[in-house]
Amino acid sequence: MFPKPMTLPSSHTYHYLLLCLFLLHHLPPCPATSGHWSLLLPTIGISAMHMQLLPNDRVIIFDRTDFGPSNISLPAGKCRSDPNDMALKRDCTAHSVEYEVSSNSIRPLMVLTDVWCSSGALIPDGSLVQTGGFNDGERAVRVYKSCDQCDWQEINSGLILRRWYATSHILPDGRQIIIGGRGQFNFEFYPKRSPEEKAQNMSFLVQTYDPEIENNLYPFVFLHTDGNLFIFANNRAILFDYINNQVVKMYPEVPGGDPRNYPSTGSAVLLPMRIVQGVVAVVEVLVCGGAPKGAHINAKNGKFDGALDSCGEFKYPTRILNGGTAGWENGRGPVLKPVIYKPDDPTGSRFEVQKPSSIPRMYHSTAVLVRDGRVLIGGSNPHERYNFTNVLYPTELSLEAFSPSYLDPSSSVFRPKILSFPTRFQYGKRVVIPFKVQSLVDMNLVYVTMVAPSFNTHSFSMNQRLLVLDGGNTTKIAGNSTYEIGVTAPPSSNVGPAGYYLLFVVHRDIPSEGVWIHVE
Repeated sequence: MFPKPMTLPSSHTYHYLLLCLFLLHHLPPCPATSGHWSLLLPTIGISAMHMQLLPNDRVIIFDRTDFGPSNISLPAGKCRSDPNDMALKRDCTAHSVEYEVSSNSIRPLMVLTDVWCSSGALIPDGSLVQTGGFNDGERAVRVYKSCDQCDWQEINSGLILRRWYATSHILPDGRQIIIGGRGQFNFEFYPKRSPEEKAQNMSFLVQTYDPEIENNLYPFVFLHTDGNLFIFANNRAILFDYINNQVVKMYPEVPGGDPRNYPSTGSAVLLPMRIVQGVVAVVEVLVCGGAPKGAHINAKNGKFDGALDSCGEFKYPTRILNGGTAGWENGRGPVLKPVIYKPDDPTGSRFEVQKPSSIPRMYHSTAVLVRDGRVLIGGSNPHERYNFTNVLYPTELSLEAFSPSYLDPSSSVFRPKILSFPTRFQYGKRVVIPFKVQSLVDMNLVYVTMVAPSFNTHSFSMNQRLLVLDGGNTTKIAGNSTYEIGVTAPPSSNVGPAGYYLLFVVHRDIPSEGVWIHVE
């Protein structure tokens, strides 16, 4: 079934802004305002091409080292010397920063090799392990462990093959699988189990390859609850057994055959997985966006096609919204209004338009969900260098936040506040979560969610995952305006890989501020 949603113009950030909002707002919202925008910092010094939230409420942000000089200096007079750099051989500006949410401040970081169009995942200990890139960064692995003085640590030949526009996903055993990339029809793992471990060919990437536009880059990848991987590339999807390198299931081609991922640049999201008696009955993926066939070539010739406005659904997994071709200088029609997607509503009424921003977010922009429920948005640079004048869409260095309607002050009396409880979860174990609400609680409208912090770049959030925990009707009064809800931790690492998650108590579809938990 392929229902058709409302038509929106093409841009980059709002495809995955919609997905970030969806993570907390997956049921119809209470009547409220349509959200609020705030400018956090007029400049962070770089254009936010890649973002990852860390378990200490800091956000690691980076763009690419070959943009030329950024607008923020490296600390203490440091400079990066790189004879392979295609813009500056000696560069005393930063191309990565750490943003601290609580203090609304940034700290410049030193990244040595080119991280342009790379991938990454948060591993179980909370470190960001980031892979690939361009030029001298294409086989690099970088590790970031956040602290007041921490910086990037780099492993120059950590990957077997070059990975530019590849996708990473965390696996049940804590390793990453890195799939595809420009010129790569294969996958590999990190870390390696032995020095002899090889990359493995993937015929699906050969079959979905369009040599004219290389339309299977940044494939959409999600871990299924059976331990296999859902992989979407171009206009097709498979369920893939990566252990035995076998296709378990081949899904039908999306009707119309139009491409959906980079450079046609749609997006995808794993819909909330409800755990009932230790089982997730339905797994679905929303595949968002894309462009009509030929749009990428047409744009180069000055003909700008509208983004696809179709939606599709493959049960066990997939579904679809708008997107557009990766624009560079050819991007047009920025989307300024974020949209909330409500999958439980009837077809044709699932999209709720929110208050617009005043800042166009074009190619190379990003968005991430943070613990207080806001969505951070940054970046936008469709140029080969930083360019602020005499162009249609100047390079954007600002960082802003969108507060959805569930954060409206009128809803504050219904918003839960989680009280102290153990934050280490063991698979399948029961946990009681105390919380407080100012108003009288409707016991039947309380549930608990866990959100995995995802790595966002190029309209896609890698490792994105939302679990609705098995709780039943177990909410009870614990005291004056205080309550308890009992839930069961995920049943296995296939459902929720080990590591850090944001946990929210949701009342009347209004989430609490999140708390960090560790699943082990």
